[in-house]
Amino acid sequence: MSDIYKSISSPAEGLFKDNGSRFIALAYPVEDEAQVRGIVASLKKEYHDARHHCYAYRIGAAGEAWRANDDGEPSGSAGRPILGQIDSAGLSDILVVVVRYFGGIKLGIPGLIRAYKTSTADALANATVTEKIAGRWYRIGFSYDSMQQVMKAVKDLDLPQRAREFGAECTMEVRVRRSLEEDFLERTDTICTFVDSL
Repeated sequence: MSDIYKSISSPAEGLFKDNGSRFIALAYPVEDEAQVRGIVASLKKEYHDARHHCYAYRIGAAGEAWRANDDGEPSGSAGRPILGQIDSAGLSDILVVVVRYFGGIKLGIPGLIRAYKTSTADALANATVTEKIAGRWYRIGFSYDSMQQVMKAVKDLDLPQRAREFGAECTMEVRVRRSLEEDFLERTDTICTFVDSL
């Protein structure tokens, strides 16, 4: 299984108008559901006068976490079309919220589907797509005597590092891409005092 997948690098916006209704699509890169909740809550405050705040997201290298929310629109007429556009673009770690200002004329379910789909497609067309590498952070502990071996493994596997503390006992956090996890765990098994995934 590939550990490379596509997301967007920064927020992007799209717009669709129909019979006086405005559909403002806002796409965001996200990494977890807490981020999604925070963004949706802040958009509901910012666009407090809008009728609906429909959204969909997909998170994870394989897009395993997802949700589609119609926020009061007829079932399946908003969240699903938004998610469909995310999936058509082959993206993950992304949230798209479509804010609807009602124009006074009902669009019907086919009209709503078209509006949510088109505004989302516009936002995604305006987004910068980036490649992400699936992996996770590990916290490792090792003795000062093992530092040379540990640093060699970190260098060989080209692992990003953070939170380094070198004393009598040493700790650091390293990000290991999914395809290298087995190799990393084998290399660190005998030289580290602990290896905890974060």
